[in-house]
Amino acid sequence: MHQYTLWVKMRFVKAWLLVSPLFLIFGPTLAQTDSTVIFYSQNKQPSRTKLKIVGISSGVVYGSLLAAASQAWYKDMPRTRFHFFNDNQEWRQVDKVGHFWGAFHQSRLAVGALHWAEVPAKKAIIWGSLAGVILQTPIEILDGYAVNYGASTGDLVANALGSAAVLAQYLAWSELRMQPKYSFHTTRFARERPTVLGSNLPEQMLKDYNGQTYWLAVEAAAFLPTTTRFPTWLNVAVGYGTEEMVYNDPATNQQAGFRAYRQLYLAPDLNLSALKTRSKFLKTAFFILDMVHLPLPALEYSSRQKFKFHALYF
Repeated sequence: MHQYTLWVKMRFVKAWLLVSPLFLIFGPTLAQTDSTVIFYSQNKQPSRTKLKIVGISSGVVYGSLLAAASQAWYKDMPRTRFHFFNDNQEWRQVDKVGHFWGAFHQSRLAVGALHWAEVPAKKAIIWGSLAGVILQTPIEILDGYAVNYGASTGDLVANALGSAAVLAQYLAWSELRMQPKYSFHTTRFARERPTVLGSNLPEQMLKDYNGQTYWLAVEAAAFLPTTTRFPTWLNVAVGYGTEEMVYNDPATNQQAGFRAYRQLYLAPDLNLSALKTRSKFLKTAFFILDMVHLPLPALEYSSRQKFKFHALYF
């Protein structure tokens, strides 16, 4: 496999590896509080015990994963001076949207964790929102010193925007009214290059950009007068995806007979965190599931097929 192709895929895989275990650790903790709404409290003294739990747990898990990634992907890689690599035209920018998604939810988690630790609201928002950038940047640094890789300015910008989206919403509204979400369906294109696009379902969920759709889910009720009684659990979502991307380079992809094209979607979305429950298990599940767009009807538009309705779109 070409080293650059491996690099593109491993970067997104590492982003998933670094974000998902943190949600599993802190999900039960955050189930005890509303992690999407920050209430400005007069309490200026954080809980030292809770703060230690957050700091030690996240430090150990993140440090271990980063060390494992460094050992697995960089151990035998020749080193060079720090350099950048421009991959902004690859994969129709789906990988960049993936970085935005990852940084956003890392920051969302961190804000909620600091809020749970009783850190003053504004400090929790500011420091928590930086988590996406802080957690993703070491990956770029490691790539920047690898001779076959290179730090990506596009990834750095996407990470910063993901963190900024959390910060801006909390400062403006004291809550998250818009969230990026992920969904996936299998495609025939993975069979064309299983070593790159994945040979089984877990790999394809990470590697096959043809099956990935990223959504921006908007809590419509938050922008409407309360007299409308629009359900808070129902979002409106706009999605972005692509198809016929077998090779990362557009010219190579076209020479192989594939014509990549973009897809836009409009669909309802479930705001699970708005559902009221006393169950800590359900609160944890809702918190984690709010990272993904669950299967629902959707309207697709593309230059290839124009408008197309899906009774149930993954």
